[in-house]
Amino acid sequence: MSKAASIEALATQSPLAASAVFATLIVVFVFVSVSSLVDTYSRYADVTATADLLARLEGRKPLTAKNGALPGNEPSGSPYLDGATVTIAGAALLQRVANAVGRYGGNTLSSQLDVQPDPSNPGFVSILSSIEIEQRGLQELLYDLEAGMPYLFIGQLDVQAPESADQKTGKLRVLLGVSGKWQGAK
Repeated sequence: MSKAASIEALATQSPLAASAVFATLIVVFVFVSVSSLVDTYSRYADVTATADLLARLEGRKPLTAKNGALPGNEPSGSPYLDGATVTIAGAALLQRVANAVGRYGGNTLSSQLDVQPDPSNPGFVSILSSIEIEQRGLQELLYDLEAGMPYLFIGQLDVQAPESADQKTGKLRVLLGVSGKWQGAK
């Protein structure tokens, strides 16, 4: 007896069993279809988010207000640190970095201002900040600092993974050296 004949015999002898098998196959088919659609949608969302991040990093797409910058095409403000004295310019740099760290969920542990003129970089004011921040926040912070106004430059970046006791918070310890050009007294 062939398989087709045995299936036909089963269907004619027990229509209830054949209906149950058919219904089970339909349920399995619907489950596989729905799970495939959900997986496809999830992958599409990941690709869209990655493409958006790439566009922002390459500068093709402006930052939104959610990301901490103005929603225009160009950042506004002076490209130089404002301040009548180098100390005031340094304080403005400290405030800019501290505000950006706080905006992305980080904490500033300490900051050191270096206003001594550097013969290799005349007119630059530098700070060295020790911060705690999550990895995603660090990426956004670095982009915000370098893409916004005034023009700031990351001169030092030392990142330390969380200690075993700090793994709950997942925050990185970062030593961040930032410098900006001070135009001088006006």
